[in-house]
Amino acid sequence: MKVTVWNEFRHEKEDAAVAAVYPNGIHETIAAFLKEAGHETKTAVLDEPEHGLTEEVLAETDVLVWWGHKVHEEVSEEVAERVKQRVLDGMGLVVLHSAHFSKVFKKLMGTGCDLKWREADEKERLWVVDPTHPITEGLGEYIELEKEEMYGEHFDIPTPDELIFISWFEGGEVFRSGATFKRGRGKIFYFRPGHETYPTYHNEEIQKVIQNGVKWAANTNTPKHVYGNRQPLEKLSK
Repeated sequence: MKVTVWNEFRHEKEDAAVAAVYPNGIHETIAAFLKEAGHETKTAVLDEPEHGLTEEVLAETDVLVWWGHKVHEEVSEEVAERVKQRVLDGMGLVVLHSAHFSKVFKKLMGTGCDLKWREADEKERLWVVDPTHPITEGLGEYIELEKEEMYGEHFDIPTPDELIFISWFEGGEVFRSGATFKRGRGKIFYFRPGHETYPTYHNEEIQKVIQNGVKWAANTNTPKHVYGNRQPLEKLSK
């Protein structure tokens, strides 16, 4: 499977605390464990021409993994629309953490995608609410993270096709932390954990979820629908 991991790659360059956790960038950390899982991986970042997401790159991408936070507005409308169309055409999309506010995710959801948040080094417990789903394969009843950023309801998204994880935070909030959607021929998995100052993407259980999510989101050669005026299949009586 061909996977492209996209990241703004700004925090790591401008914040020493983030660079200490992800010295080569969040994208390289994610790409490394996806490569270990057997996928052909490449990376793309915001400051590359066309944000690294040219027509050619997207055409060769089975699943796109997206991490963004600091400068959503710097993603061009042209590229965001390009990615959206590729999802509608069948490319899988895994949306991580604060990419809930990315142009691509908001375009595909059709809602504001807002939420509550707090940075207070809180414990997060991600409960598996669909243990039969392929994305939860190999996991126990929950994943516990010692420190994470809190996201709280209400999360302004459409009702998910499937709810996979619900998070509880030490401060009392809960959040729909793992959800799937289908748009056109494409499948989307939103997965909440991954604040840049915490080593979340070094956690093997989190890595397992993303690996499973990438595998799930890949298109299984679903037929391309035909629209518009059509000739009848059977002979008409008139």
